[in-house]
Amino acid sequence: MIKTFLPLVLLVVTLAGSVPAIAQPAPRTASGRLDLSGTWSNASLTWLERPASLKGPTLSEAEAKARAAADPLKRAAERDALPSDPNAGPPPAGNLGSAHSAVFLDAGDGFAKVRGEYRTSWIVEPSDGRLPLTDLGVRSSQVAAVMRDRMDPDGPEHLAPNDRCLIGSRGSGGPGMLNNIYNSNYRFLLTDDALVVIVEMGFGVRVIPILKTKALAQAAHGPAVLQPWMGDSTAWWEGDTLAVETVNVHPVQGNFGPIFLSPKGRVTERLTRATAKEIAYEFVVEDPTYYTRAWKAEMVITALPGDIYEYACHEGNYAMLGILGGARADDVRVAGK
Repeated sequence: MIKTFLPLVLLVVTLAGSVPAIAQPAPRTASGRLDLSGTWSNASLTWLERPASLKGPTLSEAEAKARAAADPLKRAAERDALPSDPNAGPPPAGNLGSAHSAVFLDAGDGFAKVRGEYRTSWIVEPSDGRLPLTDLGVRSSQVAAVMRDRMDPDGPEHLAPNDRCLIGSRGSGGPGMLNNIYNSNYRFLLTDDALVVIVEMGFGVRVIPILKTKALAQAAHGPAVLQPWMGDSTAWWEGDTLAVETVNVHPVQGNFGPIFLSPKGRVTERLTRATAKEIAYEFVVEDPTYYTRAWKAEMVITALPGDIYEYACHEGNYAMLGILGGARADDVRVAGK
């Protein structure tokens, strides 16, 4: 009997080993909805806009791996992770180097693979992968860049909102939710009535009520005079996709970008749990003040083990005392001239 069935056993084992892994189906809630709950990340070397150095919307696998290996953020973090040379001596006069170590950077290991393609930008419409900014949008982006890089503010209002710990940097909190150079992680909790999104960067929280229809969701928005951080969001189901509409983003956030939004702005996000380990995420931005046309982005959000941790922003931070003290000393110096 052993001699008779041994070849068959070997054949079964061999065939089993050659079968490709099958993606686990996406779990569903008790009410039958695709469950978005869990810990997720959109960390990636793909960014919102396509860099000038990348000409097309996609990369081959070889190109994606080669560019990922040479990514400057990854290389900087790798260099700073190396042991320090105790005999290196001080830096050259006038060259103090970076303001802080880059070892904490965690922008992801590679370019995102969306719909089976390595993407060079999240933006897919327009096809050039760039924000279709109006003249006002261009000027706003220039003003925002000055605020983002300013190191000599007269007071806290002149600092970027993320430096003031009002929102996460680089559009992490949404709408739409963008990846960052570290802390690109989220905790989602889905119930029958709401989706709660906890944003690790800045530790912002979006509580998004879910209504039965799009019409009811749009009617549930609050008055325009209320302009919360990350906006006024409501949601509804479109089959297995949760659609989220956001209006009335706080003007400081809307003016700072990277997704610029005026009082006329509207962002529609769609989340579909494609597998146990992935959420297909896309969003459309409509705002005639800042953009010449509506534009669309596509992203993949991947599952993480464990949980996220609280982002403590200003606790124990005395930078503002130094900033204000320096600014007042400068005022006295100028007044005395």
